[in-house]
Amino acid sequence: MKLICAAQQFIWGKPEVDISINIFRVTLVVYELITLNQKMKKGRDMKQLKITALALAITSIAASSAMAQSSKTNAWEGAFGQVSIGYESFMPASSAGTTTIPALAPYGKSVNANSSSASNANGPTANFGVGYNFGINESYVLGIGATYYPGASSAAPITVVTTLPGAPYTPGTSSTTNGTYNVKNLYSIYLAPGYVIDKDKLAYAKVGYTAATIQAYAPGSFANTTANLNGVALGLGYKQMVTNSIYLMGEVNYAIFNSVSKTIITDGGNTVNTTLKGTGLDLLVGVGYRF
Repeated sequence: MKLICAAQQFIWGKPEVDISINIFRVTLVVYELITLNQKMKKGRDMKQLKITALALAITSIAASSAMAQSSKTNAWEGAFGQVSIGYESFMPASSAGTTTIPALAPYGKSVNANSSSASNANGPTANFGVGYNFGINESYVLGIGATYYPGASSAAPITVVTTLPGAPYTPGTSSTTNGTYNVKNLYSIYLAPGYVIDKDKLAYAKVGYTAATIQAYAPGSFANTTANLNGVALGLGYKQMVTNSIYLMGEVNYAIFNSVSKTIITDGGNTVNTTLKGTGLDLLVGVGYRF
């Protein structure tokens, strides 16, 4: 009776297994039990019955695993998750705008030209991502994924220079506002066509949508202000399996952010209109899990 219960549990214990595999198991178990029963009637002992039943179970599990693997188009098809660390650089573009100075309204020169510039925000970075690779054929996959970079980038200086019109100021002079900015809440959603070199190696490209938040502040000039940027994300990568499920990876990613207009009210009541845009680059290495 115990052997029969064990056989039932072995056959039906995993409901996720395809019904055709279960039927295959049932057939094998029934055949072996009949054969073993006949052997016992001829004087064979229960020990042999248990050993042979165990061998049958192991063989059936191996066959089921092989059938599940063979259902994939290639070894890289399926879900994955990964974490990466590396180096990043956000490269802002210089822009021109206007500064409105209410104090100059009586002179008819309240709106004046300005120019803004900023240094690159360089430093360490980290992200985590998830995705799924759809098998196209034995040599290609099409992945879809999402990546998020927690925290904020290193801070970098920003400068806004406003050209003054003359009276009541000295002609040719300018007013300079110095502040600091960083990049945070960076994420991307992408498609990743990949080439399956073999079951342990995958090379891929990435194209998708990216977005981030720029935060700027200048103590004594203006309070914290933010602007949301979005654009196109591009990348190249390589993954190398080191165990049956764990892989190492390397990536280079490049982002092109669209320009966005931003208005800042200074502590002195002036209105600064400027344009924000830039590009981003990161180099990453990481580890992932292939399901």
